[in-house]
Amino acid sequence: MTDIIDGNAVAEDVRAGLTDAIDALSEAGVTPGLATVLMSDDPASQTYVSMKQRDCEEVGIEALDYELDPDAPAEELYELVDDLNADDSVHGVLVQMPLPDHVDEREVLRRIDPAKDVDGFHPENVGRLVAGNPRFKPCTPHGIQKLLQSADVDTEGKDVVVVGRSNIVGKPMANLLVQKAEGGNATVTVCHSRTEDLAAKTKQADIVIAACGVPELVTGEMLSAGVVVVDVGINRVDADTEKGYELVGDVEYDSAEEKASAITPVPGGVGPMTRAMLLWNTVKSAGEAADVDVDLP
Repeated sequence: MTDIIDGNAVAEDVRAGLTDAIDALSEAGVTPGLATVLMSDDPASQTYVSMKQRDCEEVGIEALDYELDPDAPAEELYELVDDLNADDSVHGVLVQMPLPDHVDEREVLRRIDPAKDVDGFHPENVGRLVAGNPRFKPCTPHGIQKLLQSADVDTEGKDVVVVGRSNIVGKPMANLLVQKAEGGNATVTVCHSRTEDLAAKTKQADIVIAACGVPELVTGEMLSAGVVVVDVGINRVDADTEKGYELVGDVEYDSAEEKASAITPVPGGVGPMTRAMLLWNTVKSAGEAADVDVDLP
């Protein structure tokens, strides 16, 4: 029988496990603070930011909400980031992507204080991750590590195929999996849009992590029996439903489930873990800033 990896349940465990750390910080007079910055009219981005803020409130993290007009000058965003960097009550700064075309996303990422970069995308933090000494693990790859551990999936010595090479998931995921550390020690192949015969690669994998943003690209025919499948994708496709659409992953779930020993659903798999690990990173940042030893789950 296939093990359905419940991201909602694991995320709830992570949030509950942060309670002791937040209590320890509170006793030291510190309340973790996460600033979210939204410069977009995109409904999905607005929803995602509001969910992050709700998560913060539920666990005792102060949620600071900043919204900028998408047509405002880029300098207005840069100055806000500078102000948040200088604010001692802010321990995490998250600028929601994507940004308007006239804003340089790379400049924004470089501008965030690396010690408050709870997304883990600042060049300094990327370098530390590659070197095996991460300050913050990017939230989605870190969440996937937690999901695999929750399902008792040992990555050591396993062949892992990551489908997708984004800076947000694919590249950092591969880097985490090859590290000589718990949750790593895997042999990793990164596939992408220029990969020839993708199925030949995925059929050889013990673990497949699909993060390419292509609806249902990976099918059961592309998998070997007993594979572990992690589906990072969440795609809106037309469907005969009340809303006129449905959400599907980068994996064709029904056919993949027939082959898999364990699989994450969409929704309810990786998504909740991304938000939970954002809280984890924020609490970690607050502990380091206050020089308080916190016990993170």
